[in-house]
Amino acid sequence: MKNLQIFHLLPVLVLASLVVKISGSVSLRPVLTGPDKAYLGSTVEFQCIAPESSPPVTYVLMKDGNVPITTGTDLQGDQPATFFFKVAVSSERSYSCRATAGGETGVSSSIRLLVVTPVSGTRLTSDPFPPVAYEGSRLVLSCDVTRGSHLSYTWFFNKREVTSSALPLLRPAGNKLVVEKVTSEHAGNYSCMAGTSMKENSRFSSSGEVQVTVKVHFSTPSISFTLSKEGDNYSGNVTCWSSSGSPPVTFYLLLDDKEAGSVTATESLVAWFPVAMVPGRDMGVAQCRAQSEVQQLMSEPLTLEVVPVGGRAKVEVEHLYRADSKMSAVRLHCQLSRGTFPYFTWLFNDSLLPTEAHPDSHIRPLVPDPHYAFADQRRTLILSRLGPEESGYYRCRARDSYDDSGPWVESAAELVRVTGSLTACPEQLPTSSTATPPKVSFTTIEFITITLCCFVFLTLVGAVACVIRMFDRKQANVRTNATTNSGALPLSATTSQSEGRQMDTSDIDSDVQNQTMEITV
Repeated sequence: MKNLQIFHLLPVLVLASLVVKISGSVSLRPVLTGPDKAYLGSTVEFQCIAPESSPPVTYVLMKDGNVPITTGTDLQGDQPATFFFKVAVSSERSYSCRATAGGETGVSSSIRLLVVTPVSGTRLTSDPFPPVAYEGSRLVLSCDVTRGSHLSYTWFFNKREVTSSALPLLRPAGNKLVVEKVTSEHAGNYSCMAGTSMKENSRFSSSGEVQVTVKVHFSTPSISFTLSKEGDNYSGNVTCWSSSGSPPVTFYLLLDDKEAGSVTATESLVAWFPVAMVPGRDMGVAQCRAQSEVQQLMSEPLTLEVVPVGGRAKVEVEHLYRADSKMSAVRLHCQLSRGTFPYFTWLFNDSLLPTEAHPDSHIRPLVPDPHYAFADQRRTLILSRLGPEESGYYRCRARDSYDDSGPWVESAAELVRVTGSLTACPEQLPTSSTATPPKVSFTTIEFITITLCCFVFLTLVGAVACVIRMFDRKQANVRTNATTNSGALPLSATTSQSEGRQMDTSDIDSDVQNQTMEITV
């Protein structure tokens, strides 16, 4: 019976012994410490220890899980095993430690070692090269190194670190800085810094600065020409220019589709070409072509023909009104029948209106009146305030600008007059504290005119009243004479009546004389 019980307990005892053996092996847990990054060529140190293990303890440093590298033994207990080795390119692997003590074995967790190549030789390159980009194009800057690994990059623009909000349309991507659409704001000096961040030994390498130039595409070229006279000879000059863009730009002059010359503009976008010209003759069709490394544009064609000033001139008057229907200015425009290069002057009451200062500096400049101005190369005269001094006859005349001795074409005089005061707009009036207040001549004239009219009217009314009075007295005398003839009167009465008539007659004569004097006055 006892043997049968032992036979039944045997599996339990075997299982218990296995559990004890397994639990003993699990309790051996070595710990591996060491760096996760190391520079190429440096020496690294790993330490492995199995706490609370009974000596002797054998440690084995392994790579990639099962490849032994070197071994160490702890004979005292709780003493780490230290392993040193020099880092090579092939040292970038996973490392672990295996510990064996008292028949038990344990394996530590692994450490991944990154082999870092020290950075050096940092330089900045651009695409396009040289670093000259046009507005709207794409620019890529690259931060390249001669050697180095596991790098991080920092970008600088005009010595300030580039952030996401520093400049629009900038996109750092690894060792590249991408500008999708270049604008004038992106012009400046760029640099970069490459480096590795280590706990104890970080290394960095910076590039030199690269200046990025942003150019503007030039606009469609324009063309014009002028004519000058020296003695009896005439010379023409054709001008080609673009209103916007970045130099250099090469301008070509084409005469009747044949290239007649070229000029490279390196500072301003303008070029001049001398050409032979004669007034009154068609010298052909000219055209400008502007060209750069990325553009080529043509101007509109232009006929090289100079028509001398001639025909007739006429002054057109236009009154300008404000929103409140009050007159604000008078514009006089000189219409000319023909002429390619007219030179205009204006006369007011047969006196020439000044257009510029006197050439002698010691003489007070002939400053134009602030109440008028010229426009459209003096073809238009604008009167911004009109009073008695500005009312009068205006004429324009024109001649060829290239011939000072040429004949004048003169218009008829045009009377300019308004019934009310014409005041300039507020922005045209003098703002200085010493400015003379505007005159009120029209108001004074109106007052005098009204006063004289009232005086004449009252005089006429008085004269009419006197004439009516004289007529009434004559009628009274006629009735008196009729009464005397119809009946006898006493002598005294007759005498008194005669005296009365003499007195009345004298009164009437006196009134008539007085009235006549009043009318004369």
